[in-house]
Amino acid sequence: MNLVQSVKTCLQQYATFTGRAGRPEFWWFMLFCFLVSIASSVLGEKANVLATLVLLLPAIAVTARRLHDIDKSGWWQLVSLVPFVGWLIVLYWYVQPTQPQANRFG
Repeated sequence: MNLVQSVKTCLQQYATFTGRAGRPEFWWFMLFCFLVSIASSVLGEKANVLATLVLLLPAIAVTARRLHDIDKSGWWQLVSLVPFVGWLIVLYWYVQPTQPQANRFG
């Protein structure tokens, strides 16, 4: 999966919290969000707020699907709200390889 495919998939499934998302889909979309954030911040605060609001739900959804891919509930992304330690824990999960076998999420 490349950047364009990932962005297209994530925006089409902007509110899909079921199923699984592999590492490429997740990381390409996170890169896209990062680049949009940089570009929109250059354009001003209103553009940045708008971009954040547009990409927030798809980012939460793809993160839930990424966690499903390693057999974790999407709710585990709330761990990232704990400064430093939480970020390290979820980063560790995000880089884990896809589980090749079916799990409770698909």
